[in-house]
Amino acid sequence: MMSMEVDLDGLFRQNETFDYDEDYFYKDELETRATTAVVVPVLYSVQMVIGLLGNGFLLAVLAQKRRSWSMSDTFVLYLSVADVLLLLVTLPVWAAQASKNCAWCLSGFLCKMSGAVFNVNFYCGIFMLVCISLDSYLSVIHATQLYSQKRPRLAHISCLLVWLGSLILSIADWIFIVAKADDEKVVCVHKYSVARLAHHTLGFLLPAAALIICCSFILLRLQRRSEGLQRQRSIMVILPLVGVFFLCWMPYNITLIVDTVRSISKEPDDGTPEGSLDTALMVTSMFGCIHACLRPLLYLGLCRNFRKQILALLRRAPVESVGSLWELGVGEEVLPDQNQEVGEREPMNVDHQVQSTQC
Repeated sequence: MMSMEVDLDGLFRQNETFDYDEDYFYKDELETRATTAVVVPVLYSVQMVIGLLGNGFLLAVLAQKRRSWSMSDTFVLYLSVADVLLLLVTLPVWAAQASKNCAWCLSGFLCKMSGAVFNVNFYCGIFMLVCISLDSYLSVIHATQLYSQKRPRLAHISCLLVWLGSLILSIADWIFIVAKADDEKVVCVHKYSVARLAHHTLGFLLPAAALIICCSFILLRLQRRSEGLQRQRSIMVILPLVGVFFLCWMPYNITLIVDTVRSISKEPDDGTPEGSLDTALMVTSMFGCIHACLRPLLYLGLCRNFRKQILALLRRAPVESVGSLWELGVGEEVLPDQNQEVGEREPMNVDHQVQSTQC
């Protein structure tokens, strides 16, 4: 009779276990990191090329216009210099960090310098927009101006004070940003939390509140009565500049506030943000850098005189002498509105008629 016994000893003796979830997770993580190492440097490179071309044309136009300098040219020059520094210093370092193939170039000094230049660009942008918006607010609401052609040094002094304040606020970056090895790569991390309060309050919340207040009063005045053509042009340039600035930098600052709250509550030892928050900071900071590319494009779309200068520069044609390139209205004499002139003349005519009847 045939035996039906089956030898299962060899089958059940193989009792090793495999963690398939961990293996798949590790594979997905490697694919994500590989994609990031390729896509992010490409995006940074595209931003740098477009930004340098746009700001290069802008600086070339300003160099041709140096004989007939205006207050608006001063602010545009300082803003463009800050954007060029951001593009030349910060973006190459961050592209190298994302590629993970340049550990030697991410030294402690480069990490500190790139973080400081990044914040200096943000501070200069928001503070100079506050100066321009405040001048527009005084011009529209109170019929006076902060800057004028009679006091050209005031614009330069204001821009230099903006740069000085930006450098002072960036001291924390030179102290607390360090290069840290993480998963066979070098990353720049912020080893501070309380020191960020100066950035959140002095560098973001207070200037943002000033911009919102000034722009709100200007919009309310526009709804109540029509302004002169010159004022309308300057307002239609300033408001998009402020709106695009907030659109680019607001996500980064909100994410940074969340990271600061998390750091204060948990007090991590290394200061490295957690997974999803680290990705959010990288994406929003890259989105903020787009502003350096968009500013020249905004000038090109909103300022017709700037378009004429660019076309003349590309055609190598003689540049015609034009007025304001940027139509920001900074330091330019604003003519009184016709409605106001009529309103002022009517009482005079009435008084004259009364006197004539009495005589």
